[in-house]
Amino acid sequence: MLGCVIHGQDDLRVTELPAPEPGPGQVLVAVRYGGVCGSDLHYWRHGGVGDFRLREPMVLGHEVVGTAVTGPLAGRPVAVHPATPCGRCPECADGRRNVCRDTRYLGSAARFPHVQGGFAARLAVPAEQVRPLPPGLPLHRAALAEPLSVALHAVRRAGDVAGRHVLVTGAGPIGCLMVAALRSCGAARVTVTDLLPEALHHATAAGADTVVRADDPASPDWPTEVDTAVEASGVAAGLDTCLRLVRRGGTVVQLGMLPPGHSPFPGNLVVSREIELRGAFRFDTEFDEALVLLAREPKFDELISAVVPLPEAERAFALAADRSRSCKVLLDFES
Repeated sequence: MLGCVIHGQDDLRVTELPAPEPGPGQVLVAVRYGGVCGSDLHYWRHGGVGDFRLREPMVLGHEVVGTAVTGPLAGRPVAVHPATPCGRCPECADGRRNVCRDTRYLGSAARFPHVQGGFAARLAVPAEQVRPLPPGLPLHRAALAEPLSVALHAVRRAGDVAGRHVLVTGAGPIGCLMVAALRSCGAARVTVTDLLPEALHHATAAGADTVVRADDPASPDWPTEVDTAVEASGVAAGLDTCLRLVRRGGTVVQLGMLPPGHSPFPGNLVVSREIELRGAFRFDTEFDEALVLLAREPKFDELISAVVPLPEAERAFALAADRSRSCKVLLDFES
């Protein structure tokens, strides 16, 4: 079977891999689509994500959907939850399995040996991580479940957003799905900033009320104050913007993964304005909520810019990395 393997910075290969045999308690899934995530792009362009560095070849991919081949769901379309928390650590016991200290996450170099990912024609995973798709949810749209879950978890970290004005910095795929998640949770107004007009166009399609060029400080569309802010760009300048525009006593959620090392930010504002600064990392039960929301909203299809055959994976990655030409790019493992 073919798979998409990263060997190092700028070294992405589509190669023949041994077909997996499901072990006890596992399900074999025939993968149909896989979404190219920002972390996949970081492994390709930089050899790592944040502080997680490649130390061996790794199959990429954690946004995968397909058809169950074995188990009770055999023959049915399914989505794969990419996390395998340990269930034993203090975080798991506290109901925060998304920050489990010993988790296994598909296509992640956070531990060594690395956890091989889902960009392969066949994938064996624990049965409890396989979810049947709700009626009416097509496989290509279901591939958005993982990144939408990230956004839904960030909303949960932000607290009650109903009736609030929320700022989102960064209109990449996660930022756009953040808009949709905020809308589903009752946000009254959503303002999105980005440097690229094409990205802002996607944010508008996702439901943003106002979009602002981040490099246009004179724009009249800048809000004077927001109730809540979500930093989804992964750059320190975005966090600076969130902290300066959120109201006193407001909440800022850092969702984007910042570059390795130290990032400067106006920490005194956190003190003098009593701003709640919270991190948001991955997700847990939000995955099931995401599938329900995707089944209900066909408009999510607008965020899928291209579906590229697996043998052309490098083209897919280049397209996904060019935000002036794409929002979410999917690999097709059957074409």
